[in-house]
Amino acid sequence: MIKITRNDIIVTHIVFAFAVIMVSISLISVIFPALISSHYGSISTGIEPFTIGNNAVLLIASNTVLFSLGYVYYKKKSGTFSTLIDKVRNFEISKKVSIIASLIILIVYISFTVSELSIDESEQFPDYVVLKIGLETFPETSSGDMIVDEQNSRFVRMILLGFSQEYLQNIKIIPFVTSIVLVLVTGLVAVSISGKRIAGIIAIIVLLQGYTFLEYDTIAVYENLWVLFFLLSVYAIHKRWYLSGFWYILSVFTKAFATPFLALNVFYALRSEHTRSFKTKILLSYLLSALIVIGLFYAGNSIYDDIVQFDFNRFANSLSDFSSQMRFDYFLLATILPVTFGLFFIARNGLKQADSLLFFITGLLLAGPLVAFATEFYVILPYRFVPLLVFFSISVGLVIFKTSKSSLKSQQ
Repeated sequence: MIKITRNDIIVTHIVFAFAVIMVSISLISVIFPALISSHYGSISTGIEPFTIGNNAVLLIASNTVLFSLGYVYYKKKSGTFSTLIDKVRNFEISKKVSIIASLIILIVYISFTVSELSIDESEQFPDYVVLKIGLETFPETSSGDMIVDEQNSRFVRMILLGFSQEYLQNIKIIPFVTSIVLVLVTGLVAVSISGKRIAGIIAIIVLLQGYTFLEYDTIAVYENLWVLFFLLSVYAIHKRWYLSGFWYILSVFTKAFATPFLALNVFYALRSEHTRSFKTKILLSYLLSALIVIGLFYAGNSIYDDIVQFDFNRFANSLSDFSSQMRFDYFLLATILPVTFGLFFIARNGLKQADSLLFFITGLLLAGPLVAFATEFYVILPYRFVPLLVFFSISVGLVIFKTSKSSLKSQQ
């Protein structure tokens, strides 16, 4: 029987409250895209704050239906319906079936995507020029061109993209392989948390249907390397804890945007089922990782000290970016709030990592606005929501299927 302490209940409710607040603020911008912008920033005049967004009907209708069905299920208003849902949630597949299903999904994905490797990015994204100059001048970080120097300061990214271009003769190959591995690791993390292989398959499917993921999965300018490294740092907590800090460092020096994600790792480790001594060791490893990151920033002639300029208006405006940046991710828009409530109920039943996923959703929604608050150097673009898509996909798998650590053994 799972032991749930008073402290666990308090943590769950606090994390859930913050998650609901952040998700609700983000979804308000879906219903009223101009509401926040009309009160903050230089373009606030002449904007009608209560203009209805294009996805407002989808959001309201889907949430009405899902919350109604959830109420009927949890309150057992219909015995037949609740029994049917329980059968679905208790469903599991064997290891062999999960491997075959994963391979089929990946083969289909690769088949439909591989043709994108022949697309010239210089004709797609103006930022490719900056990447091209950066590759030509790497590892120089004191050229005087702040944008190029910032690119080259992300040395892990530049080394891997340079390898892809120089030795594989196509700069898009490493980004594409990265996205394939990211899909696999997403499924593995879902299985590690839930104990259900079917949850991993669902997580993979949800990620692959995401418009934003598919839009950037082969793009070198906006590659997913940093997302993969960060996800590996989380997965390592389950498998090889001493590698978690290493993967985190790689994620930071692939994209500095991942720097504050260390707080997510720390919370995840603290909410794990491991012993106190394990948690102490991994927290010390994170402290060492943080010191290494700081040291490398200072040793590498970092430009980040020069771009900090706080502005609350930018923070407030960026809260409304979610509606425009994620406007084609219909499934996420339609279900993220019900999924948030689903994670809360799972956490109340004793699965602490459901708390972690709530914390991740909160942190990843807040990351962009915090960066905008600190500097105007970075523009919040859709690809920065890929980590949110990843952990949302994992969350969907958890919410649909009941977690069961014993299910893995019984299906061997």
